This record gives sequence, structure tokens and C-alpha cells, in this order.
Amino acid sequence: MDGTTLLPAPLPLGDLLAQKPIALFLDFDGTLIEIAPRPGDIHVPDGLPEHLQILGDRLGGRLALVSGRALDDLAAHLGEVGICRAGSHGASRLLGDGTRLGEEPRGLADGAIAELRAYAEENGLFYEAKAHGGALHFRGQPEKQEAALAFASDFAGSRGLSVTKGKGVVELVQPGATKAGAVEAFMKMSPFAGAMPVFVGDDVTDEDGFAGAEKYGGFGIAVGERPSQRARYHLDNVAAVHHWLEI
Repeated sequence: MDGTTLLPAPLPLGDLLAQKPIALFLDFDGTLIEIAPRPGDIHVPDGLPEHLQILGDRLGGRLALVSGRALDDLAAHLGEVGICRAGSHGASRLLGDGTRLGEEPRGLADGAIAELRAYAEENGLFYEAKAHGGALHFRGQPEKQEAALAFASDFAGSRGLSVTKGKGVVELVQPGATKAGAVEAFMKMSPFAGAMPVFVGDDVTDEDGFAGAEKYGGFGIAVGERPSQRARYHLDNVAAVHHWLEI
């Protein structure tokens, strides 16, 4: 498909659940909450953590947040919700009871962080420190996108890192930090195993999540107007996601 507007809306969640067990994987920014100019400026709707907990119970525990944010960042906005979550683009994972799933990935070296901060300051960008990487934000200056991407690619190549690109941001992450990896890790264990995975997300990095869902017989739902090569269905915006989730 050339764009999400050509994709149909998914069946209501209740109809899907009536057919077979469903495992839901949800992106955060741009999917559950509206995107803000800076990551710290987001507004979390009242009651969202409680609604997610209720949704997780409805799904028999087969609900996971999969975000580019670090887990401690998610916790700062949602509290310690009792559902599965994966941060840092899926590289860092917790079960609903807080038990860690897999090893904790390492962060960037101090020298690398200093160089990224210096580049951001010199070019009027916003640098966001992350537990397992770093991000250069150019949302307010889209004309600086190509230069930021070129710098990030060179930087990553010399340090054995990977680059991910999102809406107004380019991130440096450890190799293997993908949302598909998070889907696979959860789908290999109870209560996710055997269910049909559905990944809902709005950004380029969510394409990996869609692919992970497809691998286990599920599908992706793209949010917003971004073209998607992997999604099967489409929801217009954050409000439509909330309506579909019945939260």
C-alpha cells in the first residue's frame, strides 16, 4: 500500500477476541498519547494507566507496551503498571510483575554521549539521553533532518551502533534493539504463546513490530497518515486507538 489511508479499519477488538485469543502490543507516543514537541512535554490522559491494567486483565495478561522510550521514562509517566512492557525500542523488557525478561542491554559510553550532546548544541537540536542509547530531535527544524541522519550514520558506524529514524528524531541504539525482537521474546512465553499478535503503532520503527506480529500469524495496525509497507489495517489517530481498545 502507498499509504495508511488505503488500508481498512480493523474489526472491533471485541469481535477479534470472540474468534481467538489475541495478544496486543502497543506503541506509546503517537499511539496511546499525542506526540509533543519534546519527549518530556507529553500529556498522559487521566486514567490511562488504570485503563491499560483493565485491558491487560481482559486479555488474560497478553498486553505489552513496546516503546522507544526507556522503561524508567515510561514509569515516570505511567507509574509501575502491572502489564508487560519493553523500552528502548524493545531491547529492555519487563514482565507484568516487574521481572526482567532477558539481559539488560548496555548504555552508551560517556565519550559517545558527550560527542552527541556537542553535536546537538552546535546545530540547535535537542539531545535526549536514554538508558540504552541517545536521540537527536529535529522536529522543530525538519530542514536539519538529512544532516542529522548523515552524522548519526557515521557516528554509529564507527562505534558498532545502529540507527533508527522516527518522526522528527534519529536515535543511536545497540544492535538488535528492535520491536520485532520484543514481540518474539514475549510470544515465546506464557500467556502470549499461541495467541494471535496484533501490533499497533504510528512510526517507522513500528514496522519492525508489524513484522514480528506477522511472524506469529498476526498483523499490524498503522496509526495516522504515515505510509506503511507492513500494516494490514489503519486507525486515524490516538482517539481512534482509544476507541478501538475500548479504554
